[in-house]
Amino acid sequence: MILSCGEALIDMLPRESTAGEAAFAPYAGGAVFNTAIALGRLGATSGFFTGLSTDLFGEILDQTLAASKVDTSLCARSGRPTTLAFVKLVNGQATYAFYDENTAGRLLSVADLPALPSHIGTLFFGGISLVNDPAAGAYDELQSRAAAAGRVTMIDPNIRPGFITDQAAYRARIARMMARADIVKLSDEDLHWLEGAGDITALARGIVARGPKVVFITEGAKGARAITATGERFVASQKVTVADTVGAGDTFNAGVMAALDRDGMLTKAAVAELSDAALDAALSLGSRAAAVTVSRPGANPPWAHEL
Repeated sequence: MILSCGEALIDMLPRESTAGEAAFAPYAGGAVFNTAIALGRLGATSGFFTGLSTDLFGEILDQTLAASKVDTSLCARSGRPTTLAFVKLVNGQATYAFYDENTAGRLLSVADLPALPSHIGTLFFGGISLVNDPAAGAYDELQSRAAAAGRVTMIDPNIRPGFITDQAAYRARIARMMARADIVKLSDEDLHWLEGAGDITALARGIVARGPKVVFITEGAKGARAITATGERFVASQKVTVADTVGAGDTFNAGVMAALDRDGMLTKAAVAELSDAALDAALSLGSRAAAVTVSRPGANPPWAHEL
């Protein structure tokens, strides 16, 4: 099983009621949540760990995960509220008002971490769940335990600078988690935010030198590449009519892991020696799945049969 560990929240999207009044409609979301959903739809055995509320919004999250064949049995459930993100659109540009204080996700602590069953071989981390304590510290500790136990870990920080209040602490946490990870995924923007200006391949190789075996870099409409200590592979993006880019990177992550899992490559030994063919397969499935997601509104990853 691949266990995605991180945020789940409700996006409250602006709508208009039948009476013409301004309204908001709840949609399940969150970067790590989207990756878990995409994994389940792509046919991987997918699980999800987060601080999950038992309130009505938590029920929406739980039901949405179940509908995509995602196991939520390890979630830390509580009566604390669900994180809400109210979206305001001005000339097509979205701004957010987050309600995250004292929520089930934000207050996840080390005491809530599960004992990992033997069937969980890979753990994925990322998103805004790595920004604020105590939850961020709990995920940091869970990754540390998983890596020490010989499990594969992957991280995609999916950096949102506007959420970061203590940049030094955040950078230190991300550096620790990337160094422990077997697989790192970054957008080209995230790479430069972390590493500064410079050649993408050289910057990614600098990250590989600190511990990871492979770094995947997405470059928007251009394509994506996989960089190891000695090699590099690239796949161009598929040309599609873009509805929006919500969930594109999250789906790419799922495609990479699903491809490696399908080919029996999600072990520490295998990830350390990925062939060009294995990297090409991972890049291909990640890119093809992401292309479907961007072709339709919202984070709506494809099922395997759609590819």
